Amino acid sequence: MSRVVVVGGGPAGLAAAVELRRCGVDEVVVLERESAAGGVPRHCAHTGFGLRDLHRVLGGPAYAARWTERAARAGVSIRTEASATGWAGPTALTATSPHGVETLDADAVLLATGCRERPRSARLVPGTRPAGIFTTGSAQQLVHLQHARIGRRAVVVGAEHVSFSAVLTLREVGCETIAMVTEHASHQTYAPLAWLAAGRRRVPILGSARVADIRGAARVDAVALEDGRVLACDTVVFTGDWIPDHELARRGGLAIDGGTRGPRVDPCGRTSKRGVFAAGNLVHAAETADVAALGGRRVAGAIVDFLRTGDWPEEATVVECEAPLRWVCPNVLTPGSPYRGPFLLRIDTLLRRARLSVTQNGRTIWRGSSRRLVPNRSIRMPGDWVGRVERGAAPLRVGVDR
Repeated sequence: MSRVVVVGGGPAGLAAAVELRRCGVDEVVVLERESAAGGVPRHCAHTGFGLRDLHRVLGGPAYAARWTERAARAGVSIRTEASATGWAGPTALTATSPHGVETLDADAVLLATGCRERPRSARLVPGTRPAGIFTTGSAQQLVHLQHARIGRRAVVVGAEHVSFSAVLTLREVGCETIAMVTEHASHQTYAPLAWLAAGRRRVPILGSARVADIRGAARVDAVALEDGRVLACDTVVFTGDWIPDHELARRGGLAIDGGTRGPRVDPCGRTSKRGVFAAGNLVHAAETADVAALGGRRVAGAIVDFLRTGDWPEEATVVECEAPLRWVCPNVLTPGSPYRGPFLLRIDTLLRRARLSVTQNGRTIWRGSSRRLVPNRSIRMPGDWVGRVERGAAPLRVGVDR
């Protein structure tokens, strides 16, 4: 009898769990620390979910409910308010829930713990510590799950996809966004979304700007920028700047990629530890929910193969990025991989008419051009060059030729 434990009940974890059951895995247990499964989409009221995985367009809560229902129908055991707190063996986890502490032994473990936004403290923003400071996630939970009002005048720090989602969330409870502040020269989302959320409401986007100070006593009363401007407000929402929820992976001794800051994975989601897989925004923070779900489904197939054959690669070729690229995923190639992409990339600087290249030992394996590379936006690189990699040799390097 085979058993797989999935840590994380978001789109990647639930999609993987459904696929594992469909492929005949006897028992699939999903550990979800929140009170309900579904992940971040549960508190994202906007539409746009499900296009690539469910082939329909849904709002966030409906999308989360759809995957939760699919998992329940497939016979997946979903344990909510259950946190995996440590490792009791190579593929055994210690979990804590209202029912106490237990050890779950498994034939394979899938980590699908997702990612989170860096809060104010992690960004080292100085100033006082008044009420009224949020991340997008905490604001959306208060608004959509607890129906709370959180302020009247807000400054949104960031101008990527999720930043504009924060603007829409604030508007739902009558909170006016007086400005969006980004260190980049312009916003990093798609023009229609920027217009829909901010442009038509004349929300100014302050580019090449940084928050220098947050002021206020009991409540925020202003945000000061490095250029001397002071924005009067009672709410600050820090958006984006994603980091994977990698604590469990680190505790298990998994090799961590310096770019993604999540566990290193090959195209099959295999980590450096036999029998432990990773998927979703734990390995590429942060892609859309449907991308995470499709990734979870793909890794489930690799888990089934492992349960059937027991095969695990002994050698790997690391894939590294050169500045201004930030990270690449997958970031390990293993022998026999049929993967043809896409590889997901992120960059730190806006570049126009750039050329991406993959090299090994000074030899160019692939080169391709791009009209525009935008920070905080996915870059997709084909993988049709994988067959030309010299296995077990020097690391691969992905760079930008300007």
